Amino acid sequence: MGSKYTKRCTEEFKRDAIALVDSSGKTVTAVARELGISSESLRGWYRKAKADRGEGTPGELTSAEREELKRLRKESREQQQTIEILKKRPPSS
Repeated sequence: MGSKYTKRCTEEFKRDAIALVDSSGKTVTAVARELGISSESLRGWYRKAKADRGEGTPGELTSAEREELKRLRKESREQQQTIEILKKRPPSS
């Protein structure tokens, strides 16, 4: 069972950890153990970094694509709310 406290890692730490996996020839699990972080976290960071470099699995979104999708979904929600408000508005004379 994991800790009830979540360790927040800086982007620099994440980049360094990913570079260590790439350069050391060690497994993600071994590097994570050495750094004192969960292997699941490092594996997720590593997978995202590979996708951003174009080395991910087919169909996997890059960070930029995920951010754009998030922005578009938010925009769509806001537009739907505006439409609903306008539908409830009484017609003007």
